Parts: sequence; structure tokens; C-alpha cells
Amino acid sequence: MTTDSPVRHPEKAHRPENPSPRKPAWIRVKAPTSQGFGETRRLMRAHNLHTVCEEAACPNIGECWARKHATFMILGDICTRACAFCNVATGKPGAVNPHEPESVASSIVTMGLKHAVITSVDRDDLADGGAAQFVACIERVRAASPTTTIEVLTPDFRNKPGALESVAAAGPDVFNHNLETVPRLYPTIRPGARYYHSLRCLERAKEVRPDVFTKSGIMVGLGETRGEILQVMDDLVCAGVDFLTIGQYLQPTPRHAAVDRFVTPEEFEEYRQIGAAKGFLMIASSPLTRSSYHADRDFEDLRRARQQQLQQA
Repeated sequence: MTTDSPVRHPEKAHRPENPSPRKPAWIRVKAPTSQGFGETRRLMRAHNLHTVCEEAACPNIGECWARKHATFMILGDICTRACAFCNVATGKPGAVNPHEPESVASSIVTMGLKHAVITSVDRDDLADGGAAQFVACIERVRAASPTTTIEVLTPDFRNKPGALESVAAAGPDVFNHNLETVPRLYPTIRPGARYYHSLRCLERAKEVRPDVFTKSGIMVGLGETRGEILQVMDDLVCAGVDFLTIGQYLQPTPRHAAVDRFVTPEEFEEYRQIGAAKGFLMIASSPLTRSSYHADRDFEDLRRARQQQLQQA
């Protein structure tokens, strides 16, 4: 006897399909087959952990997992939001796993990670939005692997007073919160969030911990204009954000938001140069750039960039 699997995106099930253009050559990646990929997958299963690499259908999973670098997704695998771009399952989440921080820390030790990235689903159902679980993970990783640097990629903690501040005060090395897109597209692409609230999250994290690196990411190819992207850059610089990532939006399923166009590698390079001129400590901009892509290497570059900035001051 078989049972039907739950619908991953029930809110999109009855929507019409949104055809997207054919992917150009520069956006295609090979299917993951390496030994390292298999070992990382088995480790995640053994510890009953989720990764955004799998849940969000990241195109870089083969490369990252081959290097035994994974982004841990805490607080379950079901999100309370229903963003038009995201492949993470939507629905009613289960209870928070009290053993999850220990499992994350143990996996980081086993993998020998120098830099760990921890993200989560949105948990609007929790009084603190899941902030306490982020804090617990940071504390357990610090205790288990003191030399590992920690990057958190948080939700917006909307209508959760004090939640963001508690995560920032816990002392991650990088506080990341993605704006995702330009403000004009929020009502259709990120309807459960508010652009200026997300911007304020990044600014507030820096106020709580001036020494923390702040980071944000946006997708392109959703119908935004060049001028809108440059305005987002200006907003982020004014909020004191150190590191910006820009990558191509890829449609997870035909019922998600359609790809408006594929931005060329040359345009991504132009955005990188403009962002550097505007004052970001670092900017990563390419078709396959994602928030956690090469995060370990990027953190070392980010730290060197700050040291050079202080020496020149």
C-alpha cells in the first residue's frame, strides 16, 4: 500500500505554469556524482539534518558537497512563507528539535569545517521566529569547534521584537539576511516580507555588534531594471552592509515565478565593478553566485579586506 507524498507547494498547485527561456550555456552545471558528494549526503542523513543546498535545489550542490561544504538549514524543512522564487516546502511546520544544535555542531566537527553557514526556514508560528535555536546553534558550535567561524543567514524575524538582536548578540562572525529582489517586486516575489524591514534588519545587526560582518544577496532576472539594482546597492551601503552577492534567478518548478531573462556574465561583472566602487568591502557577482557559495573562501577575503581598510584609515 502506498501513500501520496504531501504537496510541496500547495499554494502553487492550482496556478498556471510560467514558461521560462531556455538556459544558456553559461548557466548549466553537471549532475553531482563525486565521492565527496555522497559522503556529505550520508552525513546529513545520519544526523537527521536538512540543508538549504537540497531544499532550495541549489545548482552548486555538486561542487560544494564534493568539497564537504554544506549550508545547514535548522528549524525543520517546512516554511511558513510562500515566496514565489523559493523551492523550500511550504506548510505547517513541526515542533522544534531540541537536539538539532548538538547535531549541527557534531556534523561540523566531523566535516572539519573552518567556516560554517547556518540558515533556516521562516517560522512565523514561533514567538521568537526561531531566534533561540540560532543562538543555541552558535553556542554549541563555539563550544565544539572554537576555531570554526560562523555565518548565519537569517529570516527577517518580522513582528518578533528582540529576536534579531538576540541572534546578533550571540556573536556570529557573519550576519547575513538576503533582500532577494528590488522593492517594486516584493508584492509578487516576496509577499510575506517588506523591503525596508529587511534592510533595517541588516542595519540593526551592525548596531548590536559593530564588529560583525553583514552580508546580503539579491537575485537578478526577475524583471528588475539596472537602475533598481543600483538603488538597492546604495541602500545596502547606507545600511553599512559589507558584502553583497548577486546571482541569476533560476525557476525551481514551472509554477514558480518565471525567469524574465538570463543576465549575461558581462553584466554580472559590471555589477561587481560598480558595487566595489560604491564601497562594499566585497561583492560576488556571477550567474551561479549564491549566498553561501564559496562562503569559506569569501570569509577569508572579507577579513583581509577589512584589515586593509583599517590599515589605510
